[in-house]
Amino acid sequence: MKDETNRDAAPAAKPEASSSFNLSRWALDHRPLTRYLMVVLMFMGGFTYFQLGQDEDPPFTFRAMVVRTYWPGATAQQVAEQVTDKLERTLQEVPYSDKIRSYSKPGESQIILELKDFSKPNEVPQVWYAVRKKIGDMRGTLPPGVVGPFFNDEFGDVYGVIYALSSDGFSLAEVKVQADRMRQTLLRVPDVAKAAVLL
Repeated sequence: MKDETNRDAAPAAKPEASSSFNLSRWALDHRPLTRYLMVVLMFMGGFTYFQLGQDEDPPFTFRAMVVRTYWPGATAQQVAEQVTDKLERTLQEVPYSDKIRSYSKPGESQIILELKDFSKPNEVPQVWYAVRKKIGDMRGTLPPGVVGPFFNDEFGDVYGVIYALSSDGFSLAEVKVQADRMRQTLLRVPDVAKAAVLL
């Protein structure tokens, strides 16, 4: 006769409860509150969407300036050594100066000054004023016959409307007089900041 022993099977181990917070489990356990929060967030999102700024041309500050100088009759090497190098050394002292790129060719020097990205937009006009002042102070060290330097920091200006004038039987000087009158009239229109005459 066989001796049968009754062996009890070991109970299955229970999974240990996770000690970290489970957002999905909480949302399933609190369904009414979850639905309420979803509806509130949906309405808040729709409300804030229609409050967003909708500028067609949002304001943007250009942190670049072009300094152009002319020296008629000079070679590219003369321009580089006696004009461009002097201007570059002066521009290196400007606050927030980041990159300076220069191009010298016979009779002309062009320098592009870029400011650091973290420079505040409201401080950029003061930096351009400092550029003009510093170069104005060293202007006497440039060779005789140099014309300029000329500054261009208005890259953000765009033309919204362009008008063309044509005439039969009028000289160019008479057309320019009429264009200047139109310019003065346009400047009195609300929200018009600048008007230029191009011939």
